[in-house]
Amino acid sequence: MLLERNNFYIINLVGKKMEIEEKQRENQPKNENSEKDEHIVEATLFVAGRFMSLQELVAVTGINPITLRETLSALQNKYSEGALTLVSNSENYKLDVNPAYHWLINKLASGKSEFTKAEQETLAIIAYKQPITQSVMVKIRGNKAYEHVKKFMDVGLIKTKRVGHTLQLSLNENFYDYFHLDKKEEKLENQKEEKKEE
Repeated sequence: MLLERNNFYIINLVGKKMEIEEKQRENQPKNENSEKDEHIVEATLFVAGRFMSLQELVAVTGINPITLRETLSALQNKYSEGALTLVSNSENYKLDVNPAYHWLINKLASGKSEFTKAEQETLAIIAYKQPITQSVMVKIRGNKAYEHVKKFMDVGLIKTKRVGHTLQLSLNENFYDYFHLDKKEEKLENQKEEKKEE
C-alpha cells in the first residue's frame, strides 16, 4: 500500500514537472525556439560536412520531423543568397559552398574528403565504364566495392538496376550536381577520350 502511494506521488510529480516545462516552452516566443532550432541544424550540417538524411538529423538534433522540415525550409531561404547554400537531395541535406564560389574550393581544398581514396577510385570506375555490373566492379576493386556501392546508393550518386543475380551500376543525375559538373561537358569529354582510343 505504501509502495503504491509512493508510486502515485512520483507519477504526479513527474506529470506536473512535464506540464510546467511544456508551459514554459509555450510561453517562450516562437521566434526564439525556431531561431534556436536553426542554429542547432546549421551547426549539425556544418560539422557533418556531408549529406545527412532527415532521420539522421532528427536523431542528432532531437527536433521533431515537422519542425525540422520547417527549419530546413527557413534555412534554404536564409542561404538562397550568400556564400553558403543548403543543398537538398530528396530527403538528404548538406551545407555547401554556393556555386558562385566553387573556384575557392580548389584553392583551399586539401586533407580529408567525404570519400576515401578507395571510394573515389571505385566511383571513378563506375563513371568511366557505366553501365557496369557490380560483379565486374568487385572483380576490379575487390569485396570492399560492395560497401562503396552501398554508400554511393545511400548518397544518391548512382542508380542500380537488377540484372540476373547482380546489379547494373550507372551514374544518377545527382552525381553531376554533387560534384558540380555539367552533364553535357562530361559526355563531350568521354566522347573525345573514346575517339583518342580508337
